[in-house]
Amino acid sequence: MPSIEYTSSITPFGELLLAATDEGVVALGFGNTEIELTQWLKSEFPGHHLDRDDAGLQASLAEALETLDGNGGTMLPLAAHGTEFQLRVWEALRQIPFGATRTYTQLAAMIGRPHAVRAVASACANNPISLLVPCHRVVGADGSLRGYRWGLERKQRLLEHERQIFLSGRRVGMCLSA
Repeated sequence: MPSIEYTSSITPFGELLLAATDEGVVALGFGNTEIELTQWLKSEFPGHHLDRDDAGLQASLAEALETLDGNGGTMLPLAAHGTEFQLRVWEALRQIPFGATRTYTQLAAMIGRPHAVRAVASACANNPISLLVPCHRVVGADGSLRGYRWGLERKQRLLEHERQIFLSGRRVGMCLSA
């Protein structure tokens, strides 16, 4: 049975769970409780054995948390599992700058599939690696917030947080617990 190691941390945006294999990060998700997140992880990876490894994943979690301040995350290897289309969308999401947003239409154009807006939205909704694959930076054509796997309120708070840091020009640690 394949194994996935995980750890979690409380952040200002809720509990954050990071899961990885030897290949890289396979999941990074927000929730209200660790129990909720481990149940989500089990449903995402049926047939995998889950091992909590706080010490072994401490550096990866710290790097992921730094993305909340516009730093870090770019050096972590990702091992997302999805269709070829989903992987293209998820890679395009990583090109959206901190503090910026794009529409689903713009994202579809970025991957060379301008008429695949609904499919792009679906790929965003199925993104298992929040923050590092920042699907929260995608908004509706009218600028309104659309679905977010980890809740619209959390999406709004993440975008506002990024906007505040971007506008202030600062990139500082948030003193998050790991």
